[in-house]
Amino acid sequence: MTGASQPLVRLVAGQSVIVGGDRVIEVDEALAEAFAPGDRLAVADGALIHLRSVDVGAADRAVGEAVAAFTRLAECSDASITSFFERAAALLADESVVANLTAINEADVASALERGRSVTRLRLDARMIDDMAAGLRMWAEAPPERDGLLGTVEHGSWTIETRRAPLGVVGFVFEGRPNVVVDAAGVLRSGNTAVLRIGSDALATARAIIEHVLEPALAACGLPNGAVGLVDAESHGAGYALFSDRRLSLAVARGSGAAVASLGSVARSAGVPVSLHGTGGAWMLVADDAPVDRLAAVVERSLDRKVCNTLNVCCIPRSRADELVPVVAGALVGAAADRSGATVHLTDDARSSWPESLSGDVRVESIDVDDLGREWEWEERPEITVHVVDRLEHAVALCNEHSPRFVVSVITDDPSTVDTVYGSVDAPFVGDGFTRWVDGQYALQAPELGLSNWEHGRLLGRSAILSGSSVHTVRHLARFDDPMLHR
Repeated sequence: MTGASQPLVRLVAGQSVIVGGDRVIEVDEALAEAFAPGDRLAVADGALIHLRSVDVGAADRAVGEAVAAFTRLAECSDASITSFFERAAALLADESVVANLTAINEADVASALERGRSVTRLRLDARMIDDMAAGLRMWAEAPPERDGLLGTVEHGSWTIETRRAPLGVVGFVFEGRPNVVVDAAGVLRSGNTAVLRIGSDALATARAIIEHVLEPALAACGLPNGAVGLVDAESHGAGYALFSDRRLSLAVARGSGAAVASLGSVARSAGVPVSLHGTGGAWMLVADDAPVDRLAAVVERSLDRKVCNTLNVCCIPRSRADELVPVVAGALVGAAADRSGATVHLTDDARSSWPESLSGDVRVESIDVDDLGREWEWEERPEITVHVVDRLEHAVALCNEHSPRFVVSVITDDPSTVDTVYGSVDAPFVGDGFTRWVDGQYALQAPELGLSNWEHGRLLGRSAILSGSSVHTVRHLARFDDPMLHR
C-alpha cells in the first residue's frame, strides 16, 4: 500500500470514514453490501451518501459537456446568444412543438397522479408555456453583460479596468417544475453554461424541452451543444452526484427545505459554492393603524396558491385583536372559496379573538409560539398561523427569531412605519402589501433561477433573487502606456 490516493472499490461493514476532519462515521452493512466498483461516497450533514456509478456517470458526462461548451461559448457573439433566446421563444410558440411538449407532459402528470404525487407545479399548461416564452424574450432584450465594464482606475501611465466576466458551469437541481428548464438557460446571457437535474416526475418533460426547444435553438444560432444539458437519470443520487462535481462554479438547488439543505451540504463538502432556495413562508406584521379593507385584501391575495412567498404567519396587534383577527378569518374564507376549505393554527393569544362561527369550512388547530417557524405545505386547502402580539416591535423580534427570514409584509397606513420595520427586520424582501410580489419575472422583469432566504445569513454581493445576470465573477485588465514602468 502506497501513500498515493487510491480509488474506493469496496466498503466493509464497521469501516470508519473520517468526515470533516473531526468526525468518524461507521459504514453499516447495507451500505457495504450495496457499494460496488465505480460507486462513490458523498457527505451531507455528517452522513454518508451512496452514489451509484450510473448516477455518477450521468452527472460526469453532462458536466463534461458543459465545461467544453463554456470554453466554446466565449468565442460566440452576444448577437448569437440573443438570437438563441429569440429562437427558443419562437419554438415555444410553434403549435407542433407545443403539442409535442404537452402530450409528453400529460403522460408525466398521469404517472405522477398514479403514484400519489403533487402535480401543482408539474402541469405544462398554456400559462406556463407563455411565461417561459416571455422569460426567454426578456433575456433576448436584456443588455449583454459578459464583459461589462464596471469601473476604471487611472494611474497616469497605466490603467486598470474592472470587468464583469462569466462564472463557469452552473449546476441546477430542482423538483418537478418544467419551467425551470427554460429559466436556467438565462445563465447563457452572462456567458455561463448550465447542467440540470430534475425530479423523476418531470424528467420526460425536461427531456422534451431540451430536445425540441433548447438544443434546436442552440444549433440554429451557432452556440455549442451542451451549453444547457440534462443529467438524464431518475435517481435522487444523480442530484448528489452532480453537486459533488468540483467542476461546478455554482450549485443551485430548488425544492423542499430538507432536500435543499442536504444537497447544499454535499456541494459545500465538495468545495462548490451554493445558492439554496428551500424553506419559505411569508410573515405579515400588522400595525395598530392597519386599515381593515387593506388587511383583508392583502391576506386573501397572499393565499392564492402555495409557493415559497405565500403568507404563512400573521401577527396581529393586541390592541385591535378582537377587530382584526376576524378580518383575517374572513380573508382566509375568501381565499378558500371554491376549494376544500382552509386550516388556521392559533396560538393561545389569538384563540380568544377568533370568531366562533364562519361561513366557510375552516379547521382550527392550536400551535405553540415556539413553532411559529413551521412552514405549511398545502395544495388546495389554504393554511396559515395567526398570533397576537403586544407591539409591532414584538412581531419583528419573533419574525427575526422564528421565520426563515425571507418575505415580510407590514400592514399600516404610515409609510414611516414601513421604513422602521425595514430597518429592523432581517429579511431580503419587505413590502406593505400582498406577499406574492416576490418573484424575479413579476417584480424585476428578469426571469429568476430561484429565491433565497436569509436563514443562514445574508448573501454576499447579490440579491436574494438569483437571476442569470447574477451569475458572474469580476476580472481586472491592466493597460500600460509606459513599458519601463516598475515598482
